[in-house]
Amino acid sequence: MRGVASPRNSHDRTGTPSIDSVSLAIIEQLQEDGRRPYAAIGKAVGLSEAAVRQRVQKLLDQGVMQIVAVTDPLTVGFRRQAMVGINVEGDLDPVADALTTMEEVEYVVMTAGSFDLIIEIVCEDDDHLLEVINKRIRTLPGVRSTESFVYLKLRKQTYTWGTR
Repeated sequence: MRGVASPRNSHDRTGTPSIDSVSLAIIEQLQEDGRRPYAAIGKAVGLSEAAVRQRVQKLLDQGVMQIVAVTDPLTVGFRRQAMVGINVEGDLDPVADALTTMEEVEYVVMTAGSFDLIIEIVCEDDDHLLEVINKRIRTLPGVRSTESFVYLKLRKQTYTWGTR
């Protein structure tokens, strides 16, 4: 039909890409094993290898997913990992944007509750963590306070929650 976007090419009212059930099934396959061959995924979801390859590339291009090796930072040379709660005076966006540019910051989440933002930091050691928090985060305009939660040991980290 002319003028009607296919489900895998459309976006919802927030501008987020809409994902059809086949693409969701592909995502679930890759969450189970990010190295699963496209031919095996195609067999599981009823598509050709080429069609799976095309859909995966589109999902990557849209920012719907990433395919990465997930490690425990503490086992690959980063001896200090921490969650940091941040309270901000005024607009959260400029602070959140500044945090996303910092190499040590793994993710930034805007929250409701005790903190305005929660971030995760991965650093080489305690001195590096102190430098990031004290010299770079606390000096950002709008940052009112921080509270750090230093990780002692990572017990679980998965990305296999599936899709909805």
